[in-house]
Amino acid sequence: MSVTKPATQPEPWLRGTRTELSAVLRGVLHALDLAREDVLRACAGLSMDELYAMPLGLTPLAYHLRHIPRSLDRLLTYAEGETLSQAQLTKLSSESEPDVESEELITEFVEGLDQAEARIRRFVSADLEATRSVGRKELPTTVGGLLVHLADHTQRHVGQVVTTAKAVRASAV
Repeated sequence: MSVTKPATQPEPWLRGTRTELSAVLRGVLHALDLAREDVLRACAGLSMDELYAMPLGLTPLAYHLRHIPRSLDRLLTYAEGETLSQAQLTKLSSESEPDVESEELITEFVEGLDQAEARIRRFVSADLEATRSVGRKELPTTVGGLLVHLADHTQRHVGQVVTTAKAVRASAV
């Protein structure tokens, strides 16, 4: 008897979407598409207590749900050649505070990705080699370096979300 695996949709980068964009922008947006899908699937049905749980001392899911969109906002600000605002710095310092309901966390995550996509699309004719600086130390990078880092950084946190969600579900059994 053979067992067939249920048909699943390929990852965003294999769906033939966003072909109107350059490879770099398309890749960055596909990474955000995958992040959205993986995070929403991993967090589906979790309670507020579970989103703030720390199984095995892991960082709570709630932190990642805030950090991902807020870090996208900060990194895109640098890519746009701007410095961080006081509001962005205040949000940075509050990413770990347990003061938001689960629906608000998911909404901030989804809306943050939507806003990031709109901002990334504005780089369609940008010089990806243009120099930029990051942080108070003004560390050197480029527009392209920042955009690629958006994808890398987001996916790193998504991996933590998926793993932590599995640990949260396992500890509830």
